[in-house]
Amino acid sequence: MACIRLIARRVTVMLALFALLGLGAPAVAALARPIAFDEALAADDAGLGHFPAESAARMVRLPDDWALTRPRNDTPLWYRLRFDAGPMTADAGPLGLYLERACANVEIHLNGHRLHAAGRMSDPITLDCQRPILLSLPPPLLQELGNTLDLRLAGYALDQVASRQRAGGIEAPLIGPHRPLNARHTRDMLLAITLPMLASAMLLLSGVLVYVMGRSRRRDSHLRYFGVFAFGWGLVTAQVWWNALPLPLFDSELLLACLPPVVTLAAVQFLIQYAGWRSRPIEVAQLAQCIAVPLSLLLAGPQRVHMITSSWYALLAVQILVAMAFYLWSTRRARRRDFWTMAVLLAVAGAMVIAELAAQQQHLPSPWPWLPNLLMPLALIAIALHLVQQHGRALHNAEETRQALEIRVREAGADMEKNYAQLAEQRVEQVTQQERKRIAADLHDDLGAKLLTIVHTSESERISTLAREALEEMRLSVRGLTGKPVKLIDALGDWRAEVVGRLSQTGVEGEWSAPSDDLPQTLSARAYVQTTRILREAVNNIIKHSGASRCSIRCLIDSGDFQLAIQDNGKGIPLELDGRLDRGHGMASMKHRAKQLHGQCLVESGPGYGTVIRLTIPLERHTTTA
Repeated sequence: MACIRLIARRVTVMLALFALLGLGAPAVAALARPIAFDEALAADDAGLGHFPAESAARMVRLPDDWALTRPRNDTPLWYRLRFDAGPMTADAGPLGLYLERACANVEIHLNGHRLHAAGRMSDPITLDCQRPILLSLPPPLLQELGNTLDLRLAGYALDQVASRQRAGGIEAPLIGPHRPLNARHTRDMLLAITLPMLASAMLLLSGVLVYVMGRSRRRDSHLRYFGVFAFGWGLVTAQVWWNALPLPLFDSELLLACLPPVVTLAAVQFLIQYAGWRSRPIEVAQLAQCIAVPLSLLLAGPQRVHMITSSWYALLAVQILVAMAFYLWSTRRARRRDFWTMAVLLAVAGAMVIAELAAQQQHLPSPWPWLPNLLMPLALIAIALHLVQQHGRALHNAEETRQALEIRVREAGADMEKNYAQLAEQRVEQVTQQERKRIAADLHDDLGAKLLTIVHTSESERISTLAREALEEMRLSVRGLTGKPVKLIDALGDWRAEVVGRLSQTGVEGEWSAPSDDLPQTLSARAYVQTTRILREAVNNIIKHSGASRCSIRCLIDSGDFQLAIQDNGKGIPLELDGRLDRGHGMASMKHRAKQLHGQCLVESGPGYGTVIRLTIPLERHTTTA
């Protein structure tokens, strides 16, 4: 929108400049009072190189439009003007001749001396219909009274050209002081040539830019069509300041006639596709139309060019106007954000299409025929800026969407990897559990049965005792393999029964202290097995090595840790271990098991002072809420 407002401001400034120029020139002209010729003596060219005075001459009204006065005659024509220079040269400086429009090659003679000659006088004639001509009249050639000015014009008949603007003709010449005529010439050059040339050059560049943008994304086909439309209209406007092709007339008219149907196709397809529609039949029909236009001219021949092209141009203009109306009708609700912007721009463009059609038929009075050549490119440039802005906004949104999508893809990928890792862990855990259960079942069914048989059938008390101990160890291993968690209150009961029973059997007084409340914590199977083995190893050391008569076991839960303290009144650990209490009696094994449970096992001992083993296990790593 900022770009469009900038264009609008610049257009306003230019229009204000045009108004100032248009108002200032008449004031100077009124002060200088140049002579405006409203009639001239005309005669057909006889190939003599000068006005054929002896041939049949006739008076004609000026301006002389050959499309009306000689629509089928393309013979060069002489015009003779007579004027007195004395009244104009008295105090106004040198004189000048000004031709606002001469759609022909012009040769000018003053009192028999040739002053100006532009282009050929036979086909192909280089037409420069919109460019005004300003000549200085040399004072030595002027007479105070009875000056003769002869103009020789070579142009084309109306039937031979596509546009009525390109038919031969001449505006009323002006003769007066050079200074005011030069001011008017500067204004007319600005309006008719310079500004349209700049606008068409900008439009050509805009068309290329938008076309390249449309090529970057497949779905932006409407941008490609607009690029072709803008570039083609830039070429149409360029005919104002770009001389005709150096080809025979019919060949150049045939070539130029191929451009409007292509421009129309691009304009219609841009509007249809920009509105979100796509019609293959319309596209095919327009492609066929691009072939039909030059083909109809070839069939009609050089003498019917104007009749054929005028009909086609009217039809093409109707197609563009209908496409504009269709776009506005179909987007009036769906695109409220930019509807009015496009509506204003398309209204200007549509008005300029109609004005261009009227200018081609010379229905626009002077000096307005320059208006379509300037405002239409400016309107298309504004539309191009609007499309560029929309394209940039779409790319920005697409980039943001792409970045958001990449983040979501990365998050989804991380979630998938996490889920896959969890599934893999679960699968490994399942397989491990199955294998543990199988091993546990084999141990229980095979080894357990055999050990139980040995316990009940062996005649040796030692063998029976060893078998019973092996059976208990096997059962503990099987319990660990099954992986079932154990309630802490149940584990304390099992440990109390086993420890107190073993101590009493060996004559050691056992004292057990543990919480009696219903404890909600549970121990994992691994924590239960490792703690049981640590406890057994400690009891074994007391029975076999300490010589103690009393042993106390205290259990408590403090700050989320399970703490177990085993203290005896035995002889302690010998000094020959060099202070390393983990070198004998299974101390290293107990500490290693505690470390596997992320806990610790501390040993305090001295000769004659007994031994204290303190086991601490963090419950939060090995328990779950029951």
